[in-house]
Amino acid sequence: MEQTLSLQKIVGGGYYDYWHDKHFYRVVKGSRASKKSKTTALNLIYRLMKYPWSNILVIRRYSNTNRQSTYADLCWAIHRFFADDLFKCNPSLPEIVYKPTGQRIIFRGMDKALKLTSITVTHGYLCWVWLEEAYELESEDKLETLTESIRGKIDAPGAFKQITITFNPWNAHHWLKRTFFDPQTRKDDVFAKTTTFRCNEWLDDKDRQRYMDLYRTNPRRAKVAADGDWGVSEGLIFEDNVERIDFDPQEKLTECGHTGFGLDYGFSNDPNAFVAVAIDPDTKNIWIYDEMYTYHQTTPHIAEWLKKNGYQHASIFADSASSERTQQLIDLGIDNIQSVSKTPIEAGIDQLWQYKIHVHPKCVNTWNEFNNYVFDTDNIGNTLNRPKDENNHAMDALRYAVRQYMDLYDGSTGVDWNNQYHIAREMGFDI
Repeated sequence: MEQTLSLQKIVGGGYYDYWHDKHFYRVVKGSRASKKSKTTALNLIYRLMKYPWSNILVIRRYSNTNRQSTYADLCWAIHRFFADDLFKCNPSLPEIVYKPTGQRIIFRGMDKALKLTSITVTHGYLCWVWLEEAYELESEDKLETLTESIRGKIDAPGAFKQITITFNPWNAHHWLKRTFFDPQTRKDDVFAKTTTFRCNEWLDDKDRQRYMDLYRTNPRRAKVAADGDWGVSEGLIFEDNVERIDFDPQEKLTECGHTGFGLDYGFSNDPNAFVAVAIDPDTKNIWIYDEMYTYHQTTPHIAEWLKKNGYQHASIFADSASSERTQQLIDLGIDNIQSVSKTPIEAGIDQLWQYKIHVHPKCVNTWNEFNNYVFDTDNIGNTLNRPKDENNHAMDALRYAVRQYMDLYDGSTGVDWNNQYHIAREMGFDI
């Protein structure tokens, strides 16, 4: 017996205009749990089955992040349409093929941007792009590479090209705002929409209450996480001296001649955070080129990550609040780690203000913390001269990584920092 599917029941509400839109740029920013990624996945699978001339390119800033996000969402959408037998899903590439026609969904990353313009398909046309977590792209210039990937005429009735862009807004200074949302500067041929958790009918009452509680406990975060509004910069601890920029870590390590490694331990729902930096105390520049940001990971898991990424012998300065975990890491072969000596947080921040800080695009969590690390306020909203104890795990790891250099610059320590330079060479950097 043939099964009749209800598109309304499968997709839900809140996205009717988005679903049917055919502008060249289709952009949606939204709060958490606003089902923008799930809706996009459903829409693209539906379109692929409806239009035999279509093929899809799915993009994230780094290709290896697709498998656990966009690929998983699209496989979920196929299953929700009861269409599993019609698709061949290959997680190793990853790639998805619509078996009746040979149409493809191709997954790539902007870390291999030069290869995007040479992508070809054997059936139909490469006409649609989905850029997920677009806030990870550090400049509008990189977006132009995507437009080139779907260039050329499509000789099919009713065919159209489109780049779909989805993201969580977190910083009003991001290029996405001026490019797609500000009336004075936005591109032509743009559909832009903001969605919130309120349009997600599949949340339960407890989920909804968690978002509603934010208005009481953290109004600033509620603007982004619950309302889908742009993050506000008022009260940011780091702003003018921090930039997100693509750079070659080997080149910066060569220029700076010094490295720093910091580790902040996470407990319960807090992450374990590790940062690696190149630092030049003379020119006052810090280049953050690597990070670890993991939840619910044991100390052996941290050791495994450090070894896998070449930090087994690095001079790591770790959170002094857990000397037992530091000793366990030593026992597990992380042989040059030590607990950092305690200093006031405010003193470390004051020293970091004296530096220009550059964040590599791969360090997404560190960059997010920079844009959410704020001064605390009292119960009537007055700003206090201390940081709020939130969004600070990578920030603490950064202070640990560079504090000794600050001391060295001030002449108050006898640490041999040439050792850091040699560690970088052992890790394979050409210095």
